[in-house]
This record gives sequence, C-alpha cells and structure tokens, in this order.
Amino acid sequence: MERELLNKMFEFHGHKCWASALGLRAGLLALEKLGVEKAKAKELYVILETGYHHAAGCFGDGVQFATGCTLGKGILIRKPRGKLAFTLIDPKQKKQIRLCFNSKIRDKILASSFMKKRKAGIPPHEIPEEEAMEVVNLVLDSPIEDVILIGEVEESHFEPPVEVMGLEVCEICGEPVAKAYVRIIGTGQDIKKVCVDCSGYPEGFEK
Repeated sequence: MERELLNKMFEFHGHKCWASALGLRAGLLALEKLGVEKAKAKELYVILETGYHHAAGCFGDGVQFATGCTLGKGILIRKPRGKLAFTLIDPKQKKQIRLCFNSKIRDKILASSFMKKRKAGIPPHEIPEEEAMEVVNLVLDSPIEDVILIGEVEESHFEPPVEVMGLEVCEICGEPVAKAYVRIIGTGQDIKKVCVDCSGYPEGFEK
C-alpha cells in the first residue's frame, strides 16, 4: 500500500491506529474484487457492521476513505453488529461482497503496547507514533488471508433507498428539518408540522 494514501487516510480519520488501516486495506480489496472504482456519487453502497460505542469503530473511517461510501453521501448504511465487517454493493452490476476481520492476528494485536495502553484508557492520539505504527504495519504487512475473511462475489438484491428532497420549517422551534423527519401533532384545526424533538414522540421513534 502506498504510504501517501495511508497518511491521507490517517489525516481524514484524525489519528494513527490499526483499525482504520484495516478498514482501508479491506475497502481497497473489496473494490478490487468487485472490479469497481471508488464512489464519487452514489455508484456504490456500504453496509457497515461496526456498532455504536465500538472500541474499534475506527475501522469504519478506513472503509469510508477507501470506498468513497460516506455517511454524508447517504451511501454508508449502519447495521450495528459489533463486527469489523462490511458489505460493498454495486447496484448497477447487482453484485456484492462481504469482508470481515480475521481473528488470526488478534492475539498479536492485543499483545502490542498500543493495545495495552488503549485498554488502560489512554486515547490513541496520546500513544507514541512508533507504538501505533507497529500494529498498523502488522495489519498491512501480514498475508491477506491472516487479516481479512473474504466472502464470495454474490448476486445482490439491494434496493438503493429513495432520496427525499426538501426541508420544512418546524412550527415550534423554527428550525429547518428534512421532510422525512417531519412529524404531525395536534388535531382538527390545530395541526402542526414539527421536528422530532418538538413532537414529544418517544425516544427512538425517529428511527
């Protein structure tokens, strides 16, 4: 892997760590296996399986950087499973492939100074660069079969979500809100279009 590309990914991510490097390697491999280039618009989709509050959620930034499937484009979809895994989908070819972290090098990663300090609660940006890069190089230089479980290229039945355009103004707080998140409250002549926070609906209803 070109070190310039790796360094650009670290700059995007914010610090140097093995999980983001793993995501980058896996993302580039997925593109190669599907025979596609990095997404510029909505050519590809990623279903990312890292969960919320995931200690190695950095993996997702590596995948986003490699594939171009970002949250902002609406082409990265969260499927929280707590796994360093994702599926790359090409809707045009109707093909997809799933990749997952292989546990073969897990013990070596856990034995590293970097991970011992992370387990002690030290933030990654406070760990010496040489200790972070020791694990990064382990992930990047190990044989691919020891690092990543590579699924077969399969037929995909994924239907890209429909993009809902436009904003409404919440009639309580006055803030603009995407139409898909507008909620209706009141009855009769007292109906209001409001945002989720002003609606009084139970937590989680917006999902």
